[in-house]
Amino acid sequence: MLQKPVSPARAAAFAILLRTELQGSYASELLHSDECKQLSPVDRGLTTELVMGVLRWRSLLDTEIADVSKQPLDKLDVQVLTALRLGLYQLRWLDRIPARAAIHESVELVKYARKLSAATFVNAVLRKLQLAARPTRERTAETVAELAAAYAHPQWLVERWVKAYGLDYTRLICIHDQEPWMPAIRLVDARAESELADAGIRLAPGFMVKSARRVETGNVSGTNAFEQGRVVIQDEASQLVAMLVGRGASILDCCAAPGGKTSILAERNLGCRITAVELHPHRARLLRRLTRAADVHVVNADARYLPFEQFFDRVLVDAPCSGTGTFARNPEIKWRLRQEDLVDLQRRQTAILRSAMARVSPGSRLVYATCSLEQDENSDVVDQALRNDKSFHLLDCRSELEAMREKGDVVMTDLGSLTNGPYLRTIPGLHLSDGFFAAVLQKN
Repeated sequence: MLQKPVSPARAAAFAILLRTELQGSYASELLHSDECKQLSPVDRGLTTELVMGVLRWRSLLDTEIADVSKQPLDKLDVQVLTALRLGLYQLRWLDRIPARAAIHESVELVKYARKLSAATFVNAVLRKLQLAARPTRERTAETVAELAAAYAHPQWLVERWVKAYGLDYTRLICIHDQEPWMPAIRLVDARAESELADAGIRLAPGFMVKSARRVETGNVSGTNAFEQGRVVIQDEASQLVAMLVGRGASILDCCAAPGGKTSILAERNLGCRITAVELHPHRARLLRRLTRAADVHVVNADARYLPFEQFFDRVLVDAPCSGTGTFARNPEIKWRLRQEDLVDLQRRQTAILRSAMARVSPGSRLVYATCSLEQDENSDVVDQALRNDKSFHLLDCRSELEAMREKGDVVMTDLGSLTNGPYLRTIPGLHLSDGFFAAVLQKN
């Protein structure tokens, strides 16, 4: 990180934004890194605001910068453009930060990034933007183009969502993506709730899952309960997907890292042997550490080619996907994703699902899930798999949810809004969660 005269928060935000741009890193992971934990609570809060704000509103920031810049944005060094985005975000969104501080420190960031020749340019651009009229952030967009521009989303994605969900739901999704993310937690130990309250964490009840809570204020990741694994940060829809798997004597969890769903399977199936498959070695090592207290056998392998012949009575395929349902907490994805990526993802998802279906014992079930809003990755994958393997049929997720509500695991009353035909479907903005899809397949 950069040292003074640049403030710690701006230095950290600058470094994180560069890593997301140049290395494909995820901002949410970097914001929880040991390096960020060394910041004061105030600086850490500002760092999060700057990083997430720039990533959420990047296209609007770039439009304003391009209007006053004499150089095309694609000709600017990434360090220069990142400093400009940080400066403009502070000018437009953070009223408590003096304009002179926002401009001065953006110039200093460029200097410390060894782009000295660009310092005068950054200063001139930001001063022009300071004097320019603030653009009205109109939220009454009625066309795809207006919606994409107003809410800083790629137009091709907004166009897909309008076709799939309609204009009103798409507006809800876009609004949700741009608002500060309110994390959900899972109480592994119910006693931890009072500890969080004592630490100044204000919680609200979960809206779908009984064991979930919504974090209204406070930093859960800084508590002993979180460090000890008695509280887990996990989206409610993600928790619900794991609960759909149900109970069994043998469970296979494909694509298991980072392990939130694996942990739920272990907690709800005490004494059951769980086999968790993860492709990437470093993620497999993290998964082993997370689940070391449970009876989980971690296998470092490609789920398309499972290296065993064993059959299981419960299987979870939490497939790698585009992540379009997670933009509220992973806004950088929307600037990386390309339409052609969906073709490659669907091919991979179909291969993983077919491989996992071959390991389901007769009379048992498999849950296929993604955190994507795209039909290509969801029902299209399931339909293709079922056409190729007539030994499976779909179960109705609504019936499964009703059974879970009768047991007290699910607290939401409007179960109809959680389903689309036989599938589970959560919609950001309509539900206080990420956008998840799930299908339950039963082996005949």
